[in-house]
Amino acid sequence: QVQLVESGGALVQPGGSLRLSCVTSEVSLDRFAIGWFRQAPGKEREGVLCISANDGSTYDLDSVKGRFTASKNIAKNTVYLQMNNLKPEDTAVYYCATSLHRNCGSYEYDFWGQGTQVTVSS
Repeated sequence: QVQLVESGGALVQPGGSLRLSCVTSEVSLDRFAIGWFRQAPGKEREGVLCISANDGSTYDLDSVKGRFTASKNIAKNTVYLQMNNLKPEDTAVYYCATSLHRNCGSYEYDFWGQGTQVTVSS
């Protein structure tokens, strides 16, 4: 069955970096896109960025452009979210998800991980 498990969240100071991991099961990363989302306290969940089966990245948030990048290791069934120059407003629970489509787009994401907490604070 399809499973996604995030890890790597932590407390980090402003300006710091983190790399989140999303380990997938029954999801071929060379066939399907993976999206990263986040939900801050009291706010709705929002899309951050997506990496397609062909390694193309689509950013859903202008505020993370130039700071966040996505990559993947197909052999390890793992997608990464590298986050640099973190800001307090990046504090949120971060999720990976898949719609089982090859490309990124406005699809219904049916499969989600449990989330990992990122807190940016001094």
